[in-house]
Amino acid sequence: MTYYAQPQNLFMSFVFRVGFGTKGPHSLGCDEYLGSRKVMDKCGVCGGDNTTCRLVSGVFKHSLTKIGYHKIVEIPEGATKINVTEMVKSRNYLALRSRSGRSIINGNWAIDRPGKYEGGGTMFTYRRPNEISSTAGESFLAEGPTKEILDVYMIFQQPNPGIHYEYILPSEKPVDPQQPNHRPEGNAVNGQGGYDQHSNTQQENFNPAGGGRYPARLPDNQVPVIQPPRREREYNWKLTGTTECSASCGKGFRYSVFHCVHRLSLVQVSDTLCDSSSRPTPQEEACNLQPCPAFWDIGEWSECSKTCGLGMQHRQVLCRQVYANRTLNVHMSRCRHLERPETASTCQLKICSEWQIRSEWTTCSVPCGLGQRSREVRCVSNVGDFVPDEECNMNLRPIDVENCDMGACAKSWFYTEWGNRCSAECGMGVRSRGVLCLTNHISSLPLEGCGSERPAESQVCNNGPCENRIEWFTGPWSQCSAECGAGSQQRSVVCLMKSDEGFTVMPPYECSSLDRPLSQQSCNLKACGAKWYHTDWSACSKTCEGGFRVREVRCLSDDMQSSEGCDEQLRPAEKEGCNPEPCIPHIDENCRDKYFNCNVVVQARLCVYDYYKTTCCASCTLVVGQLGGRDWLDLA
Repeated sequence: MTYYAQPQNLFMSFVFRVGFGTKGPHSLGCDEYLGSRKVMDKCGVCGGDNTTCRLVSGVFKHSLTKIGYHKIVEIPEGATKINVTEMVKSRNYLALRSRSGRSIINGNWAIDRPGKYEGGGTMFTYRRPNEISSTAGESFLAEGPTKEILDVYMIFQQPNPGIHYEYILPSEKPVDPQQPNHRPEGNAVNGQGGYDQHSNTQQENFNPAGGGRYPARLPDNQVPVIQPPRREREYNWKLTGTTECSASCGKGFRYSVFHCVHRLSLVQVSDTLCDSSSRPTPQEEACNLQPCPAFWDIGEWSECSKTCGLGMQHRQVLCRQVYANRTLNVHMSRCRHLERPETASTCQLKICSEWQIRSEWTTCSVPCGLGQRSREVRCVSNVGDFVPDEECNMNLRPIDVENCDMGACAKSWFYTEWGNRCSAECGMGVRSRGVLCLTNHISSLPLEGCGSERPAESQVCNNGPCENRIEWFTGPWSQCSAECGAGSQQRSVVCLMKSDEGFTVMPPYECSSLDRPLSQQSCNLKACGAKWYHTDWSACSKTCEGGFRVREVRCLSDDMQSSEGCDEQLRPAEKEGCNPEPCIPHIDENCRDKYFNCNVVVQARLCVYDYYKTTCCASCTLVVGQLGGRDWLDLA
């Protein structure tokens, strides 16, 4: 059940579920005296009309920033049917504290185990959903009534998903829910058990004449009516014993039991014969205060470490002990009399699968030229069943389609009929036809290649003499600048004067009154698919004696996204050698050896001293050059 989605439905189900009084749950009739049958109203009054109480509810949605305890709402004294629920599961925790300073649930930075906890004169049920499978949040539920003001806190660790709260108060006690005034960084933890100490206490004003906490005073001119003495009742309530202790250890509670008896004979009769309004309130008494035996608290198993095949999963195992209605972590030695549960276990979510090649390559799709061939590749489980490809590692899938080259095909020239239109409306022009070199799959003749003698694609035509006219003339479009993808192509555009004698090139302004044709346009012969791209080479790592330089290489698709469709055999090199020439130190003419035995200075590694570096300058400089810039001390 999701408690926060429909608070009104929750309230009604809560009321009819728990029942009232000491007679147990009542869902239909609550009073069978003299044959009558009344229904319990939402306020817990038998035969009531729901007017003696009111529902108080709200949602805490403040945005918080500081990690720690933040006050949400205070629950007034006398509240019943209390429900505080986190609307969505989060890493935050709910906490409960009494005004007397006692932590009831999740106090002093200790997170309690879900269960029942006594506080404020009632029993709270603390629920924390399964941390793996559930999406519901934490909740407090209590039947009430509370005997003191209680403060609800949130231990903030991540953005607040919203906390719904509700409770019922008697109508004569109109108390609004008291939320703290949350300012930025306000009400955060700063010590004293983790709780914010700046709580907003609630002031209640009661009208003495309006049925408040104090008896109303009569006006001076009004004479009180004297009631006749009441007749002695025939049946009275009598203490007959106590209930069983609510817990066998760790602190439980038992309550006094009252039954209706005959005033004189003290014989027990039906409770309906006594006045229910005069029934004494059961007294609470603590019992079985000794600590409960320690036990192993077993957490949920984690997810399997592998999605298929044999993996591992882990869980937390703590030694816990119940004392004074609190479940506490204790030292492992207290559970030594019990066998410790396993904290790790093997797991297998499903069987792993692998790729298998199930057939040989098919024949090439064309008898000659470049075609394709294929083979069957299937994902197979380790028991031999075919499973969907997603069950196998797609990065390891063998190729099932590849190109095949069946050699050169027989070719010949193919052409269309001449076109009927002449390129010139008058004078000399041309007409054209299509000419192609195509593979001849039909004929079995051993034709050679098409050859270089291409049939004519145009011929002269004449539509009669022309008057002198100026027009724009365009040449053929050039080849596309890109073999694939986006490119551009150009053509010549000239202004010509056409006459019977032929064409004369004119300045462009002579054709300015005419629309100039485009001289450039975009083109796209085909999609490129995935291609290798690379950066420029970096600088060489050494200036001589062989260094190396690098560059970054990536496979990108047409939309410039990373791809795995490039041919690895065509991958550009990412590293290459450079500057292989030997290092020759520059010899200064003024740098000479002053002694004939400077080789001894070099062998003794004395070149690090300025005196020898000067007197044996040439020898020391040569050795430094051979070391590639390393210092003598590096070799010492």
